[in-house]
Amino acid sequence: MPDSAPRAALPPGGQAKILAAETPDLRSLTTLAGGVVVVAGLYLGREVLIPVTLAILLSLVLSPLTRLLRRARIGRVAAVLVAVLVAVGIILAAASLIGAQLADLAQNAPLYQHTVMRKLEAIRAMTIGRVDGLVERLGGGLGHSPPPLPSVTPPSAATVAPPLPVEIHSPDMTPLEMARTLLAPLAGPLAQAGIVLIVTTFILLQREDLRDRLIRLFGSTDLHRTTVAMDDAADRLSRFFLAQLCINLGFGAVIGFGLLVIGVPSPLLWGLVAALLRFVPYIGGVLGAVLPIGLAAAVDPGWSMALWTAALFLAVEPVAAHVVEPLAYGHSTGMSPVSVVVAAIFWSWIWGPIGLIIATPVTLCLVVLGRHVERLEFLDVLLGDRPALTPVENFYQRALAGDPDEALEQAEALLKERALSSYYDEVALKGLALAAADVRRGLVTPLQLERIRDSVAELAEALDEHDDAEPPIPQPGPAGRMLRLSPAEQRLPRPAALPWPDPAVIPEAWRRDGAVLCVAGRGPLDEASALLLAQILRKHGLGARVVPHAEVSRRLAGQFVAPGARMACVCAVAMGAMPGNGAPVHLRYLLRRLRQRLSGTPLMVGLWTAPEALLDDALHRALEVPLVVASLREAVLACARAALLADAANRGAENEGAENEGTGGENAIPGQHGGEAIA
Repeated sequence: MPDSAPRAALPPGGQAKILAAETPDLRSLTTLAGGVVVVAGLYLGREVLIPVTLAILLSLVLSPLTRLLRRARIGRVAAVLVAVLVAVGIILAAASLIGAQLADLAQNAPLYQHTVMRKLEAIRAMTIGRVDGLVERLGGGLGHSPPPLPSVTPPSAATVAPPLPVEIHSPDMTPLEMARTLLAPLAGPLAQAGIVLIVTTFILLQREDLRDRLIRLFGSTDLHRTTVAMDDAADRLSRFFLAQLCINLGFGAVIGFGLLVIGVPSPLLWGLVAALLRFVPYIGGVLGAVLPIGLAAAVDPGWSMALWTAALFLAVEPVAAHVVEPLAYGHSTGMSPVSVVVAAIFWSWIWGPIGLIIATPVTLCLVVLGRHVERLEFLDVLLGDRPALTPVENFYQRALAGDPDEALEQAEALLKERALSSYYDEVALKGLALAAADVRRGLVTPLQLERIRDSVAELAEALDEHDDAEPPIPQPGPAGRMLRLSPAEQRLPRPAALPWPDPAVIPEAWRRDGAVLCVAGRGPLDEASALLLAQILRKHGLGARVVPHAEVSRRLAGQFVAPGARMACVCAVAMGAMPGNGAPVHLRYLLRRLRQRLSGTPLMVGLWTAPEALLDDALHRALEVPLVVASLREAVLACARAALLADAANRGAENEGAENEGTGGENAIPGQHGGEAIA
């Protein structure tokens, strides 16, 4: 019976085993209960948590100013007080501006009433009035007329008694009552502002102490890494929030100046409102434009002012969102678009309008904590914009789903920083190893297996246009890339550039098709790996041909011929269970059949993704081959080295033969196959 059928890896009947769903354990239930308690605590404790959260965000904004003052040789206490006073001054100036603009707007509100009523009547006449006229015309056409109204005789003026005038006089308010009436609505916001400023001051004064306490809670087992991570996260968040605040204030200033030029009343008020509402994701710009457009329509008897106001927002908002923000902190904040919307809904439900404004900053803080604190990693998975699956898992999942297009998109993104062979070694082959492991466990159906093979073949065909060369070192990206990558990912080394041989020096005999045989092992995905190896070999000037396992099986091995073969590489994605002698039995018998059919041709075994500990001398002796490699790069280099050594040996033999012929051939040595010298 041939040993090439991949169905042997499947259970009887060819049906994949489906594991039973796991029942929720105590840990899952405890986590769910903890989440419910946290949400309830956020809702019930909003009176305390909102000021504290605002204070933390304000401290992150003021941290760069505090560090700048410290560099100017100002003491810590003085630097913190100066930064807080600057913030208080800005807040008071904004509050005074808003109050003055609101008072002016309220004073002139009656002047706009007539224009508003007239435009509403015009709109009503254009919409509902036309419908009424149409209904009347339809009623008249049908011959129906409304019944006459009964006549009512008005009462005589002499019989109606004149109404009695009634006047209510309230006592004059004392100065104390007047002050209480004016300050009562402001007592709550003023108290909240005072709490925020006090907490902000203490956070800035005790920044290092608070950091140490958080390290004790979350990362005391690795003090160095946790300290670096928290300092880095705090610094990046400070720069991000400060940049966002400056961009939004600049947006408000441009809007206010534009409204002033257009002639909309209270332009500074609407500019400040637009700046604040822009903290609301996605819909903030729209909300900030509604009131100014409505006011412009109320002021101008025509529609030109409203149209100019709408055009102003339509021109400024895209520039700020798609030009200024990408230059400042990248195209993304580090959060997925769905998480931004969900965060806005969640925090507005928990904390009201304040939660809607601070939803993005608070959620971004949670995302950064999730990237640095292992216990909070689930926050990064749920809310971050980085892929939840690793490139290897994503490759296998897309191949299993039969979607090579998404795998191709991921491959092209990774090929900007690494060579094609590096992508195959680090992602594709490891993904095939995951698939092979599932096949051995009986979790993959024959249809899914065929789908994986087709996806890999289509991906390799699409990537054939890429050269296997190291791309140039990318330039440092904007701050947004720093927000999306953790420090560990930023320190990932680029793949080492190996000295590839010049394809021009490869001998002609090794360039012909079939010079290197990429023989597929018995595994169901070994032929896919052989296809990848053949592609890389051709890109480096070596002729390669993929040999399916069926051609070298026991039944057909006697008919297998390869006259132009100079070397053969047996490709195996995963070895599975290892016997006691250190090598799979089917692999040893396959190599024995190849030695019989390719006498004198050097053999090599590619055990892709195999751990280094398995590639020992015992495995070499069990397989009886001198070369066992674990990556496509090593295989290509070994083939190129064998080609150059064989060419040098042949040249040496030819030169020695020429010398012997000149001397009568006394010391002539029979020509030997280049592969024997390599072996």
